[in-house]
Amino acid sequence: MNKFTFIILLLFAALTNSCGHKTQDVKGKPILEVEGKYLNADEIQQIIPPNVNAQDSTEIANSYIKKWVTDVLMYENAKRNLSNKTEIEELVESYRKSLTIHQYQQKMIEQRLPKEPSEEDLKAFYNQYSDQLALKENVVKGLLLVVPKNAPKLPSVRSWVQSANAKSLESIEKYSIQNAISYDYFGDKWMELSEILKKIPLKIEDASKFVSSNRFVETSDSTQHYFLRILAYKTVGQVEPFEMARKRISVILLNKQKAEFISKFEDELYNDAVNNESVSFFNKKKK
Repeated sequence: MNKFTFIILLLFAALTNSCGHKTQDVKGKPILEVEGKYLNADEIQQIIPPNVNAQDSTEIANSYIKKWVTDVLMYENAKRNLSNKTEIEELVESYRKSLTIHQYQQKMIEQRLPKEPSEEDLKAFYNQYSDQLALKENVVKGLLLVVPKNAPKLPSVRSWVQSANAKSLESIEKYSIQNAISYDYFGDKWMELSEILKKIPLKIEDASKFVSSNRFVETSDSTQHYFLRILAYKTVGQVEPFEMARKRISVILLNKQKAEFISKFEDELYNDAVNNESVSFFNKKKK
């Protein structure tokens, strides 16, 4: 048994015992020291998942300890042996400055910009750039009902699916509770046709032709019967429906608003500093 394993077994025993004795506290107690840095028991406790046995806990803790010690030693050795410390400090300061500015900008954006673009802005963008929103997938609205091959009332089910009006949909809902293997209704949202066809045993060579030529599809395999009703469709190359493009447009507009806000703020900050003479220009020519 190596030294680390022995330490962790003792630690695990202490942690286990502390669960039943409130007076025993292992938190904050160092279990090792290297280069003046201390690793405490509570750090080990936090990385060990609950309900693991002693052997697994020991392996997890040993791995963590090795990484922790190695990082400390590597860092301290690097500090002692690197000659370009000034360059590193400059990089650290540059990163600190960039991070501070970024956090400040994000805070202002959260306070001053709306969480989402207006519906008018979304639709205006959609109408203006619709030629850049071509579909790369066929999409459909509809429903897919899968039932056992020997399910009851198949003629009625077929009629309900073909109709797909409010009354028929209610009948399908009630029927599917007791008889359906699965029932997917997507009449109120667009779905990629490829995702729907994964659930049906059909071989289709031309998906665009299939979706434009079929409103009702019925097929079966050795155990199941499939009913597909297509209520609406759009094929590859057509303009992406607004409902599908909405989220992507929102991200584009938000990023645009953020960039414009930051640019305007930077200009105002600079101009105010110049006008208030907070900026001193040397060798400035007199008018």
